[in-house]
Amino acid sequence: MSLFPSCSGFKHSLPVGSLSACGCCADLLGVLHFVDCVCLYHNREYTRMDEAEDAAVSATMGFSGFGKKARTFDLEAMFEQTRRTAVERSKKTFEAREQEEDSSKEEQVTKKSPGLKVVASSSAPRCTESGSSSDSEDSSDDEEIGPTAPSNVSDDDMIGPPLPPGFKDSDDDEDEEVDEDDDSPIKRIPDSHEITLQHGTKTVSALGLDPSGARLVTGGYDYDVRFWDFAGMDASLQAFRSLQPCECHQIKTLQYSNTGDVILVVAGNSQAKVLDRDGFPVMECVKGDQYIVDMANTKGHTAMLNGGCWNPKIKEEFMTCSNDGTVRIWDVNSEKKHKNIFKPRSSQGKRVIPTCCTYSRDGRLIAAGCQDGTIQIWDRNMNVHTKYHCRQAHVPGTDTSCVTFSYGGQILATRGGDDTLKTWDIRNFKKPLHTASGLSNFFPMTDCCFSPDDKLLITGTSVKKGGGNGSLMFFDMVEFQKIYEINVTDASVVRCLWHPKLNQIMVGTGNGLARVYYDPAQSQRGAKLCVVKTNRKERQAGTLTQDYVITPHALPMFREPRQRSTRKQLEKDRLDPLKSHKPEPPVAGPGRGGRVGTHGGTLSSFIVKNIALDKTDDSNPREAILRHAKDAEQNPYWVAPAYARTQPNAVFAEVDSDEDEPDNEPEWKKRKI
Repeated sequence: MSLFPSCSGFKHSLPVGSLSACGCCADLLGVLHFVDCVCLYHNREYTRMDEAEDAAVSATMGFSGFGKKARTFDLEAMFEQTRRTAVERSKKTFEAREQEEDSSKEEQVTKKSPGLKVVASSSAPRCTESGSSSDSEDSSDDEEIGPTAPSNVSDDDMIGPPLPPGFKDSDDDEDEEVDEDDDSPIKRIPDSHEITLQHGTKTVSALGLDPSGARLVTGGYDYDVRFWDFAGMDASLQAFRSLQPCECHQIKTLQYSNTGDVILVVAGNSQAKVLDRDGFPVMECVKGDQYIVDMANTKGHTAMLNGGCWNPKIKEEFMTCSNDGTVRIWDVNSEKKHKNIFKPRSSQGKRVIPTCCTYSRDGRLIAAGCQDGTIQIWDRNMNVHTKYHCRQAHVPGTDTSCVTFSYGGQILATRGGDDTLKTWDIRNFKKPLHTASGLSNFFPMTDCCFSPDDKLLITGTSVKKGGGNGSLMFFDMVEFQKIYEINVTDASVVRCLWHPKLNQIMVGTGNGLARVYYDPAQSQRGAKLCVVKTNRKERQAGTLTQDYVITPHALPMFREPRQRSTRKQLEKDRLDPLKSHKPEPPVAGPGRGGRVGTHGGTLSSFIVKNIALDKTDDSNPREAILRHAKDAEQNPYWVAPAYARTQPNAVFAEVDSDEDEPDNEPEWKKRKI
């Protein structure tokens, strides 16, 4: 085999046992130096030069060397070494795992049937056998890497690397954590920290939080609706907007839609309103005709509203209930008439007033608590007959203040005006599951709500002025025992809301406060965003002075004089009507061009001005009249010229000097005083 092959078929050569490839135009010496080639055209083989040949060729050709040699790898040896290492590591793991499983099985069988001996199954292959078989069959190409799986291990368990002994699965960890939390549900209540929002001085009767938890809206007995932005507030905790959407009516319900773009406002009037996120009106329900007897023939409510809520599945649909004895379904896009109507009835078929209403979590059921103590539930597609009906849910004549469904959809909680809190299973709606009594309720909108995991039920209690502190009660849904209590303030607790995403509790009280309870470790965003911000500095009012522009290269006629005193410049600017914005003087005479004229321009204003400027004292009317007697006698103007021809001499009535002398005139001629 020659060192410099003269084979004309070298351009057809391919590499042997190397990762590199030689091209048809490659240098001959470079190819022979780096790769082993074989000529496919002449069936000849060319090998690489060793170090001695490399040195001889480089000396003969007059250069130092051919450069750095290419590094080659034996992939088969590396792959075999990796496979053996994996087999050895997994052998010990599976042996320890099989021993633990055998011991656990023996203990279980011993407990169930004492005296029964456990025999290991021979069908499961041992790791040592698999390891030895792998050593004897290294040359096979289709050999499996690692030991074979035991027969008692499923395919799902074998995904990923083998687990070390004593390793706990993540699912097991979650189950254990849930079990630990179940043992102590008080730890899941986020009440370690709190902030206070000052709504006003009267009762906060409505709370609303958007689905994302970014904005809170509060309403109260002072007719105000305030907007709070957690991300935009600082530590001063001030609302960014306040308005009165329903004028002089108490706010009863505020709720964001399921998309968070609009807000439902239910007040003491008969027309509900829909506002956007910034408080601008979007829609107002129409008022019905109060002279029509059948409420189904009217287009809207005719009496005071009691409550309302959004449909959780249909974003344009909401519901309201009123003292006219109806529950109406509305569409935001159709404000001229209600979409559907439900009429609660008593056992005698008479009209009853619904005091609260709500949707189920899936939006298929509509529940209403009535003034006669009943709870009536309809299918939203069948508005005549109720689907579920409980006649004696609460004491008749009391206002059921809240009806709400659990997140699971099977449990219904009601807050009654008879100082009770009850839970119901709608599948067995005849009697309550649990009842808690002694919870005072003075407000027709005191509500209750479930925790996000349906393990707790919370509600507030009412107190009289100076009668103690209002509390927020937490009840366990299993035993329905009070497990926790928060003393909120020295007033009644009216509204409560537990947001599932923020994991924060909002409370509205009877003294105009809205409190937010949170836990830095368990809660998300919300109140945590604003408590860390510092108070903004107040902006200083801008002065009337203008900035002094220095132009050193300007001509003297265009150069501004240097300002020596700011006080003098302020005085000059004050005298300038354009800079000081001096108001325009009133127009003399009647107004023109949209400007109001001065007083006295019209006859009425002239008379009013003269009467107001008259300084004469008219306390004695006789003296005021006799003051003009001499002038009237010398220059008669009214009476004397009219009687100058017919009666030139005035004839006056004679007055008797003696008043005690009886009159002889008849009664009908006497002057009546």
